[in-house]
Amino acid sequence: MLCRTMTACCCVGLLMATPLSAVAQAKQPNVVFLFADDQRADTIGALGNPHIKTPNLDQLARSGMVFRNAYCLGANVGAVCTPSRNMLLSGRAYFRWQGAQAQPEMANFPTAMKAAGYETYHHGKRGNTSPAIQALFDHNQYVADNDDRTSGEPCQTIVDTAIKFLQGRSREKPVFMYLAFSNPHDPRVAAQKYLDLYQRDKIPLPKNYLPLHPFNNGEQFVRDELLASFPRTEDEVRKHLHDYYAVISAMDHHIGRLLATLRELGMYDNTIFVYSADHGLAIGSHGLFGKQNLYEDGMKPPLIFAGPGIPKGETQALAYLLDIFPTVCDLAGAKIPEGLDGKSLKPVIEGKATGVRDTLFLSYRDVQRAVRDSRWKLIRYPQVNVTQLFDLQTDPHEITSLADKPEHAERIKSLTAEMERWQKQLGDKSPLVVANPQNPKWDPSQQPPPLPKKAKKAK
Repeated sequence: MLCRTMTACCCVGLLMATPLSAVAQAKQPNVVFLFADDQRADTIGALGNPHIKTPNLDQLARSGMVFRNAYCLGANVGAVCTPSRNMLLSGRAYFRWQGAQAQPEMANFPTAMKAAGYETYHHGKRGNTSPAIQALFDHNQYVADNDDRTSGEPCQTIVDTAIKFLQGRSREKPVFMYLAFSNPHDPRVAAQKYLDLYQRDKIPLPKNYLPLHPFNNGEQFVRDELLASFPRTEDEVRKHLHDYYAVISAMDHHIGRLLATLRELGMYDNTIFVYSADHGLAIGSHGLFGKQNLYEDGMKPPLIFAGPGIPKGETQALAYLLDIFPTVCDLAGAKIPEGLDGKSLKPVIEGKATGVRDTLFLSYRDVQRAVRDSRWKLIRYPQVNVTQLFDLQTDPHEITSLADKPEHAERIKSLTAEMERWQKQLGDKSPLVVANPQNPKWDPSQQPPPLPKKAKKAK
């Protein structure tokens, strides 16, 4: 449950909730969409992690609606952030693009918001979303990833520029502001004051920490997995978590500056806030380090909606990041374009529905597929003929696979059929069974040579 304790250090006040029907009659709300890179769902204090310090994000979480089961649908490349952000701005699963990226002739987020009378603003990573769609924002700026990631003050550049923009605009129109941060993606560099917030030896390991993944998942030597040695030691995992937490605390500080500016300008109470990230990150969970997997840690980011008309609470509704586009349109009074795979979550936020879908489908290249319902999750690794089944109700950290238990044979059959249904719906033609599967055993000593220093930095 969300923590309800107020902290004096928070610079974000409680948002007053009013019925959504009243919002439509009031002044059109501003929308500030804050989007992180590589942030796990469990790295905000108010969402159940007492070891991380995020007072401003805590207040947003306590003030709005938290979606506990929000997912990135997956990726067709190792740089998962690219298809994730393309799906976000297009509202479509990556299987349905014509070409490598979502294109501007398709329905898209900035065009929909401009049609509703919004002044649109984007500042974020270059090349991780279709440049042609990014160019459709009224104001479109890019940040140099490595400069933003190695300054010691992550996301300061984006926040500084956003504050200057807000202070100088005429405010004749409501604003839709999409700030696409480059953090806490590696290289993770935080000023000493943020590192000093934590004692490294006191940071707990993930509950599903393993030195090595138990079998070849098809991406054992992808870039992210080479950021730490094999096997993963407890000390090394804690070092990465220390840097990770410190960067998130630095981000929280600068997000607090932005929120304070909105208060000073008198915009805060009429602003809908959305906070999320493009996917999660393993950092020691299951012996992995990256997001090239379909475990909860790799695919689940935080997702928070807060602002006028949005009640306080949380929901277990199954959601995709690509639902954010139609949901914001719905909340802001903009027309939802036809043909989207994303669905508006407004009925869930209003309390009129417990969910907008019964199951979720996840995919990664041609090596992993997954499906989950309200309780069970099936992961299939076709290239090595491995299946995992997890009871997320009793085993939320996916520690014990039940796939080899005879009593679950019918459940696996049923979930596999649901996975095939999703594949047909989305146009996913990757087989769930291959003729000549590889040996699932893998040898970490066979890893390729270390990446050159330049290649280790963010793409």
